Amino acid sequence: MRYLLLGLLGAAMFFYTRLSGMNELGLLSKGIPVIALLLWLRTAPSGLYRRWISLGLLCSLAGDILLDWPGDLFVFGLGAFLLAHLAYLRAYLSDCKQPAWLALILALATGGTMFTILASANLGPLLIPVACYALAISATLWRALARLGQPDLNIHSRRLAAVGAALFVLSDSLIGINRFVAPFEAAPVAIMLSYWLGQWAIAASAFKHAR
Repeated sequence: MRYLLLGLLGAAMFFYTRLSGMNELGLLSKGIPVIALLLWLRTAPSGLYRRWISLGLLCSLAGDILLDWPGDLFVFGLGAFLLAHLAYLRAYLSDCKQPAWLALILALATGGTMFTILASANLGPLLIPVACYALAISATLWRALARLGQPDLNIHSRRLAAVGAALFVLSDSLIGINRFVAPFEAAPVAIMLSYWLGQWAIAASAFKHAR
């Protein structure tokens, strides 16, 4: 419970600082919810799955800081979140390797649609990095959805991981749309809420991870 309160406090501080125009304090508070999740995850059953989810959260924390750091470090933030997706992908592969063709088609359609929308905005030198990122999130979503069909895994872990991956993809899509296609006023709130809820669900899947 104390970690949940810490995360909620950090989220509230972040939104307050953003609404108040205190961007420097916003940078300091932005990572608190993910730090709280990392502390909380330490109490989950140990194992390969938890280890890779923890690494994914650490990479996400780095991405949080890089995206908001003064100066344009977008590519480096993108790289950090790419590593986070790869860590989650490795976690999902640790207990499920079935092909799950329907999940693959759905994930590729999702990632392909996102990339097509962003590419239409003339990404220039960012085209290749964004394409690699879209491929990575498609793979992560595929393996998260594939776990839904693994009956020997805990059903709550399967559902939480799938919901978390979907929310993470949603957050990434909103970032891309807001930055490259059509900026919208509600973007900061929508992006961070979907992102934090997605990270919470992914972390929570480690607590229910049992065959």
